[in-house]
Amino acid sequence: MSAGFAPAPWPRRLRSQDWYGGTSRDAIYHRGWLKNQGHPHDLFDGRPVIGILNTWSDLSPCNGHLRELAEKVKAGIWEAGGVPLEVPVFSASENTFRPTAMMYRNLAAMAVEETMRAQPIDGAVLLVGCDKTTPSLMMGAASTDIPSIVVTGGPMLNGWFRGERVGSGTHLWRFSEAVNAGGMSQADFLEAEQAMSRSSGSCNTMGTASTMASMAEALGMALSGNAAIPAVDARRRVMAQLSGRRIVQMVKDDLAPSHILTRAAFENAIRVNGAIGGSTNAVMHLLALAGRVGVDLTLADWDRLGRDVPTLVNLMPSGEYLMEEFFYAGGLPVVLRRLGEAGMLHRDALTVSGGPLWAEVKDAACWNDDVIRPPDRALTASGGIAVLTGNLAPRGAVVKPSAASAHLMRHRGRAVVFEDIDDYKARIADEDLDIDETCVMVLKNCGPRGYPGMSEVGNMGLPPKLLRRGVTDMIRISDARMSGTAYGTVVLHAAPEAAAGGPIAVVRDGDAIELDVDARRLHLDISEAELAERLARWRPPAAAPASGYARLFHDHVEGAETGADFDFLKGCRGREVPRDSH
Repeated sequence: MSAGFAPAPWPRRLRSQDWYGGTSRDAIYHRGWLKNQGHPHDLFDGRPVIGILNTWSDLSPCNGHLRELAEKVKAGIWEAGGVPLEVPVFSASENTFRPTAMMYRNLAAMAVEETMRAQPIDGAVLLVGCDKTTPSLMMGAASTDIPSIVVTGGPMLNGWFRGERVGSGTHLWRFSEAVNAGGMSQADFLEAEQAMSRSSGSCNTMGTASTMASMAEALGMALSGNAAIPAVDARRRVMAQLSGRRIVQMVKDDLAPSHILTRAAFENAIRVNGAIGGSTNAVMHLLALAGRVGVDLTLADWDRLGRDVPTLVNLMPSGEYLMEEFFYAGGLPVVLRRLGEAGMLHRDALTVSGGPLWAEVKDAACWNDDVIRPPDRALTASGGIAVLTGNLAPRGAVVKPSAASAHLMRHRGRAVVFEDIDDYKARIADEDLDIDETCVMVLKNCGPRGYPGMSEVGNMGLPPKLLRRGVTDMIRISDARMSGTAYGTVVLHAAPEAAAGGPIAVVRDGDAIELDVDARRLHLDISEAELAERLARWRPPAAAPASGYARLFHDHVEGAETGADFDFLKGCRGREVPRDSH
């Protein structure tokens, strides 16, 4: 066991026994109903009851195979002497939910928290896949502090189109731009569609799903090697079964999320995100998760810890390869080993294995140094998320240097402003739009409150008239997010957001904007007096949320700079058994 953690004595009374233990009327009520599924009486004699929180849904394509994976989890739980009970939970899919899945991450986390606390489970397997399911289930588990282990569904197999390696998401953006530039026909684009998603699983690029799978492993919440195994590989099913076995012992030891999700764990994850060229979305998800366990994590930590981390993983959208090659090269354990050898890892951080992280990865072998580069051949010398501040984003904005253009990392340009995403869509293809490649595109009102939910529209497509001239990148600034599969010199999460009266709300066409990534500066070149006058005249947009949850979201969501969680969900509320009503 890792230093600082001592397993609880066993046997002891479990949470589930408050429902199933004894001969009272209430115990018979709870046991009796469950027995209609054919469970023998001795299953309720004090064995650990494990909830398999399954985000399977036909409308969550990344998670469409999790029913099958759940059976392997169950097998492992049975083998270890536990009782598996599968529980469907809220599944927010990035590729189907409108206005954006990010709006429903907090709803899913809240639902998972209440599901875990209100039901007779002693431990949980968090069966996840698509972008928001991984952070939302970890957030819910952190809020109850019930022993939990993450099992991700794994990435899709490589896509191939006419001899070219095709990455899900990344090539969607590339092919779409090629169509707009006249370099690819619509028919060819449609033919490439199936190649982008040719097997079960989540994005095969280092998008948000693969990033968050890596974050779960780096945090210690998943078994070593979990992140990269392809969804259809038999070893993914083995990982699920081993995780089922492991959660039973975690319950016996009372190894809870609060033991694992420490300051050291978050620092490890931030450095890993830089080394893998991970998604900017991880910034908000880890900030929100840290808030649930009381770890004081900030944007400044992201910049400080990630600034000198080299990008080692040569994967799209920053590099060349896909998740399948990452797995074959050795996966995340190799990255962790290389960071540890470089002095960039808290080696003694506890994991769900019950031991320190370093014990899991110190012997990891790399089988392809072009996929997982050694530090002296890094893809990018400083690959961590860069946090920018200045009068345009006083509470911070982020950019991903490994996916940006070097020649734009220091730039001054004229603002071309879009008031919201509808304004952008209406004007971007206008041949008379006053814009050239030196301009800075600014998109407002797409933050947590403004969209609402903070959609992945920050990587605005370039004007078709510029694409036809061969322009491939421009600086784009917004209070929105972008897909982890996207790329370009895109400044995101500008805070405060426009809908909350942040300075981005008052940027005008023609204003000069300065970006200096090395200096971490984002500056609107107008006087302080002019900025103050504009802000004084600003009025919030007329927001009319269409549903009860939309109203709750609008009224209680915090800014991107703290993770966009609800203000009333910070901190751990614990696992105390609710009062029985029978």
